[in-house]
Amino acid sequence: MKAELSPKILNQSDLDVASDALRSCVHCGMCNATCPTYQLLGEENDGPRGRIYLIKQVLEGNPVSESTRKHVDRCLTCRNCETTCPAGVPYSKLLDIGRKVIEEKSDRGFQERITRKALLTLLPYRNRFTPAISVGRVFKPFLPASLKAKIPRKVAKGHIPVAEHKRRMLVLDGCVQPALSPDINTATARVLHKFGISLITAKKAGCCGAVSQHLSAEDDALVFMKNNIDAWCSEIESGVEAIVMTASGCGAMVKDYAHYLRDDKEYAEKAQRVSELCKDISEIIIDEDLSKLTLSLNKKEGSEKISWHPPCTLQHGQKVTGVVEKILIDCGYELLPVNDQHLCCGSAGTYSILQPEISKQLQANKIENLQRHKPEMIVTGNIGCQMHLQEVSDVPVIHWIHLLDK
Repeated sequence: MKAELSPKILNQSDLDVASDALRSCVHCGMCNATCPTYQLLGEENDGPRGRIYLIKQVLEGNPVSESTRKHVDRCLTCRNCETTCPAGVPYSKLLDIGRKVIEEKSDRGFQERITRKALLTLLPYRNRFTPAISVGRVFKPFLPASLKAKIPRKVAKGHIPVAEHKRRMLVLDGCVQPALSPDINTATARVLHKFGISLITAKKAGCCGAVSQHLSAEDDALVFMKNNIDAWCSEIESGVEAIVMTASGCGAMVKDYAHYLRDDKEYAEKAQRVSELCKDISEIIIDEDLSKLTLSLNKKEGSEKISWHPPCTLQHGQKVTGVVEKILIDCGYELLPVNDQHLCCGSAGTYSILQPEISKQLQANKIENLQRHKPEMIVTGNIGCQMHLQEVSDVPVIHWIHLLDK
């Protein structure tokens, strides 16, 4: 795709990334075949190819219309198109650049600005979000049904093993997971303990930066990234094997730290090291001896039947596919067939709040497919997907690591 991008709009680094992305697009439209919003809305500008054209026009210096912003806002950033694209277009990187320019060159309405500001002020900060959830639980009986469904019951954190092993790995607590499901990381610590691995937390590490980045608050996102790198540096220097992610959304973000900090003289090299060490928990466990788990491995008829929902940030963002499935099958669970596993559930970070109508349609489609064969439970690997699906599920929705912690 030929483009004449304006150097007045972009710095040289972003100009190079955007130019490479646009040149690699061959207009084939295969991306539309797996784009959730294109499938729902049937509008060219609500698919990746159309959005690429819209972003190209903006980066060439054309005015940003309300229509352009609307169609770009509707993108889930699920990155399904990247999995499908035969030309390897780095769509998400182009989207980041386009969203930043669109945000700078257009004015949102008052209500939109307030909502986005509230999300940026609350979600990435654990010391703000956790008390807010606690208050929400107190007043839950009096809240509207739409809000009530988004506030989960309180979950006990559970026992954390003593860090006694030579093998050590870092884990990111993140921002919302400690308030919504603090038992995920403690279950992970207990599972890794059985493999002779101690899981440790850097107290000063916090939000991965994804919320800010996807809301075009790039400066805020960079602060979160650098804070985490600083918090992890001493442990990395002392020899930790990996930085473990139990939320695939955070994992996709941290694996991209090297990209976002590529031009920072102080952090570029450190960010590269962090991205290399970052692993989804499934990537760790797949290389371990599962017989060390105290599970009753039962591959006979009557084993527990579950539906697996692979988060977009795992299968499309991190390109980790088939790994969790193999682990669960090897542990004796029966995975039921699920149609359209490649499609987004509609959670997508803050998407369910900012685009509720589209999100609910995707949620309904996803839960219908997950429950079609009557599973005993639904398992996933991202806190956002877990909370989003639990709102409408007839069966429990949990993180898959809990199955190995039984």
